[in-house]
Amino acid sequence: MSIVAYSSNGYHGFTVDEALEGIAAAGFRYVELNAVKGWTEHIMPDMGEAEIERIRKKMETLGLTPIALSGHCNLMTDKRLKDFKANIHLAHRLGSRYIVTSTGEAHFGEGEEFSDEELIKNISGFIPLLEKYDMTLVIELHGVKYGSGEPVYRLTQKIGSPRIGINYDTANARFWGGVECPLEDLDTCISDVKYVHLKDQIGEKKSWNFCATGKGELPLKEFMEKLDASGYDGVYSIEVEYDEAYCMREKDQPGDLETANEAAKESYAYMKSLGRV
Repeated sequence: MSIVAYSSNGYHGFTVDEALEGIAAAGFRYVELNAVKGWTEHIMPDMGEAEIERIRKKMETLGLTPIALSGHCNLMTDKRLKDFKANIHLAHRLGSRYIVTSTGEAHFGEGEEFSDEELIKNISGFIPLLEKYDMTLVIELHGVKYGSGEPVYRLTQKIGSPRIGINYDTANARFWGGVECPLEDLDTCISDVKYVHLKDQIGEKKSWNFCATGKGELPLKEFMEKLDASGYDGVYSIEVEYDEAYCMREKDQPGDLETANEAAKESYAYMKSLGRV
């Protein structure tokens, strides 16, 4: 059975301790820890050695395995390529099997334009390090150009390495990629999907309302069944981003942490109802 994890991005705006405690209390045993510069910096390569070790031990104490590191960087600038390499090293230190990124900055690069050729060259440059660390790099569906399955599949096919795969985000396919249904879009890339952000959504395609998993309108149960039938044995990582007002709120408003904890609990209950955890 595939591993079910919870992304600490569901605790955007809160401390890493609040995130880890909430995720563990909800029942999860795997976590996708976020190292996204300028957005969710729960752990970062430039943190002191003592703090990184403290976080690692905190996860160990809580019974959480850091299965993946979300280390999104713009893969088209030299500076951010160096940052991403540092994120790979950090993921290895934590014992993570996956490193997650989009092609551009996850939340700040909507207008960026890239060529397939440049991306393929830059991403391929990480393969020796991934092989050394026995790690898989997964490219998330994100942005206007690479928001659905087919264009990301085009990249992974041209790279042609088992160390590089697709992180299929069920809600991003609609929000960024404009697809009608992730079930249909999955057919364009299913053989290269190695990781999933199981993200739900309420409303129209461009509705920023990414609720607790199982509380929205996407056919997530059917999506997992279809992917499983293809032989998928990767991770289903739950990501909750709430609505736009919540996401862009002032940090630490009263009740906010309770909202984040409740979303984690609801998501766990949904996965449990399907026999996934």
